[in-house]
Amino acid sequence: MQVSKLYVGNLSYSVTNDQLKQLFSEHGEVKEARIIDGKGFGFIEMSNTTEAEKAKEALDGSEFEGRNLKVDEARPPKSRSDRPYGGGGGGGRQSGGFQRGNNRRY
Repeated sequence: MQVSKLYVGNLSYSVTNDQLKQLFSEHGEVKEARIIDGKGFGFIEMSNTTEAEKAKEALDGSEFEGRNLKVDEARPPKSRSDRPYGGGGGGGRQSGGFQRGNNRRY
């Protein structure tokens, strides 16, 4: 592992940033704990890669607030241009498909 930022998944929706920070601080210094509201996951930034690895090994698969945690290296976010269809939602057709009137394209 070469990063000190961890992804923490399968969190109970009732878990707070402070609870997550306290859990991970048992394995090293936590620089930041951030839960993504309403998504069931968050991110932890440890002070160095050694502590991040130690926390990952200790907590991945462990039970916390009634759920088994998934802890892994955090991946950098994709830019919007890397997402299919520009990341705009919906996932429908791009241009093309059926048009109005008698000018149909198949």
